[in-house]
Amino acid sequence: MTARPLLQDALSIWHAGLDAVRPEKLIPAAIRVADGEILFQDCRGDLAAAVPMARLGQIHVVGGGKAGAAMVRGLESALGDALLATHRVHGVVSTPEDCVGPTRCVRLVGGRPPGVNEPRPAAAAATAEMLRIVRSAAPDDLVICLLSGGGSALLTAPRAPLTVHDKAVLAQRMSARGATIHQLNTVRQHLSDVKGGGLARACRARRILTLVISDVPGDPLDLIASGPTIAARQTPEDALQVLHDLDLLQDPELRAVVEVLRQAPPPTSISAQTETVMLANNAAAVDAAGIEAERLGYRHAMTSATEPEGLAEAVGERLATLAIEMRDHADGVSPNCLIAGGEPTVELAPPEVRGRGGRNQQLALAALRVLGDCRGVAIVSGGTDGEDGPTPAAGAMIDEALAQRVGDDRAALDDALRRNDAYTFFERAEGLLVTGPTHTNVCDLRVITTGGL
Repeated sequence: MTARPLLQDALSIWHAGLDAVRPEKLIPAAIRVADGEILFQDCRGDLAAAVPMARLGQIHVVGGGKAGAAMVRGLESALGDALLATHRVHGVVSTPEDCVGPTRCVRLVGGRPPGVNEPRPAAAAATAEMLRIVRSAAPDDLVICLLSGGGSALLTAPRAPLTVHDKAVLAQRMSARGATIHQLNTVRQHLSDVKGGGLARACRARRILTLVISDVPGDPLDLIASGPTIAARQTPEDALQVLHDLDLLQDPELRAVVEVLRQAPPPTSISAQTETVMLANNAAAVDAAGIEAERLGYRHAMTSATEPEGLAEAVGERLATLAIEMRDHADGVSPNCLIAGGEPTVELAPPEVRGRGGRNQQLALAALRVLGDCRGVAIVSGGTDGEDGPTPAAGAMIDEALAQRVGDDRAALDDALRRNDAYTFFERAEGLLVTGPTHTNVCDLRVITTGGL
């Protein structure tokens, strides 16, 4: 292996993982037309669905998520001008405002501002239009639902008497307590007319095909974007238990939420035929990153979490300990690169002292505290969506050069960790990972590269 900066290699490996899960590449590769059918292939290369075109009516496209814009463009490209015209393809997809761009026939709606992963009125209006579209579909029509990470906030139809504001407060309260994505979406499903299979229940077409880019560890289909086309497995009682576990059941600002959960009626059945095609997930990004690590000459190990990982600080400390072991036991056989995917959580400091940051920046800061001078170690940790908390960064990166810039001011590091102010810390230390919108989302990706001392 040629001598290159460890951080340069870690960044190359990280970006290779990201590039492998971009929808503009995934969707055209997953869809083809043959023998009078539209064929859909999943991320394993298996045929997941086949749609005969002989009696196919109109194609309606709905959905939401951070990858929504790129998924729309990929779908339009894959179907081609002839099919777009013949089947009068149209629809609405909700995506972050900074992802909206030109499309051929499916309208993009900016459902929320960048970095604000909470429901907003624009997302509610777009969702209402989607529900109108599927309710007006004819039986022989096809509904294609495009789902990706962030879809829970971008597809919002609060169950009466709840408001968009009530849903935003719920997200804020749960996130502040370190709720996992599984916990968040378990509660969200039972407070919505679109989640937990609500979109599918409203659909008059006989068939709904959902194309998914998963941002939930383990890929539970009913929890990705809170499952608008999949019936919830969890019950309202499960949602109440989540709020109890987070000590939020008595929160005065969540009274209406709790009351709706306690009075939730049993869901009606879904009459439409629903099928799901998994286009990409965290494991796909990890695998692609591993191929790049091998190309660069590294002996790599890989892991992709299938369950919630716990607090970002604990994950960062664990990764730092593994990095030290890899560095100190370099024998030419053992791994000198680790690629890890998942999604940790952060318990937020009180608002009066809270700074700016995100889970990847918090993770990297905790790792730096363990590593100290970072000799022979580089770590890149970033969200594949290009967002990390309410900041313009995707995450952070650390190596020996950054450690030298930081110096031995342990008090500043500890203070930034305590106050969730990792963004300010890494901005000063020139350690932010900034990608801009990536138009995809498969959780977080971390890369460690090490060199013997």
